Amino acid sequence: MRTVRNVHERLIDAPAEVVGALLDRISSPDDPLSPSPVWPPIRFDGPLGVGADGGHGFVRYSIGAYDPGRSIRFDFGPPGNGFHALATEPLDGGRCRVSHVLEQQQGLKAWLLWTLAIRPMHDTMIEELIDNIERAASPAGLPRPYRWTRWARLMHSLVSDRPTATSVPPEAELAHQAFAAPDFADAYTLRLRPGMPRDPQAWRKVLPFPVLATAPGELLLGEDGGHLDFRASIMAADDKVTLTTVVKFHNWRGRLYFAVVRHLHPLMARRMLRRTHRRLAFAAPPAADRTPSPRDPSPARMDETGAQ
Repeated sequence: MRTVRNVHERLIDAPAEVVGALLDRISSPDDPLSPSPVWPPIRFDGPLGVGADGGHGFVRYSIGAYDPGRSIRFDFGPPGNGFHALATEPLDGGRCRVSHVLEQQQGLKAWLLWTLAIRPMHDTMIEELIDNIERAASPAGLPRPYRWTRWARLMHSLVSDRPTATSVPPEAELAHQAFAAPDFADAYTLRLRPGMPRDPQAWRKVLPFPVLATAPGELLLGEDGGHLDFRASIMAADDKVTLTTVVKFHNWRGRLYFAVVRHLHPLMARRMLRRTHRRLAFAAPPAADRTPSPRDPSPARMDETGAQ
């Protein structure tokens, strides 16, 4: 076993009480710090307080210590060990120091996994969280956002959300109305993280086909052919995006063609939905720019946030 200690620190041009107020909003509906939607949001099963359980994505922990406005310690649960903690320290001149410390005992396998895969993602996520602190608290905002390494981007792509098969949503009216009796239908879905667009028009580039119809919360794309017609419905509702495909055969050529294509279709549908999901996540405004902050609590900003 070896002790891993990972430390991130940054001087913030804002008073410690301003930054502390931001720390107290972690996991709230208007959390300005979680670097979502690129990363899973930090969520707990209740208000911030000792004993609250939660985490982000597959990383699970509970709150082991909490000093409101000053620090939060997150303890990894069994079979893990150790903790990570966020804290702010007041400095002269109306500034403060923000720190994040991770400490854990790791065996050889865990250390190799940490070194090769987890640490590049951990370092990037924490730096982006501190970026959000600086965006929200500093009068000058964030002059230089953290830049991803190629390795971190690769590791992130390997663990990012993957679509799952689902039934055709009952609310997908355009998909249900496309054909009276479709010969094939399937659907795949992905969860929408905070900050991702809910307008299906934003998901238009999932498929390179013309738009045939629109409805509230739904977009219908497709093409007609001599052998078959197909339609693709994109819905963004209830914190998830769903891609539905329906197909109608005209003759034996259509059946023969799709008998081959249907083996590739699930792979391509998942790939296109996942690729668009990642592109929109990276293009979304940071959390600190979507929520009111201590330096800009104006009603206009709150109205803009509500429209996100």
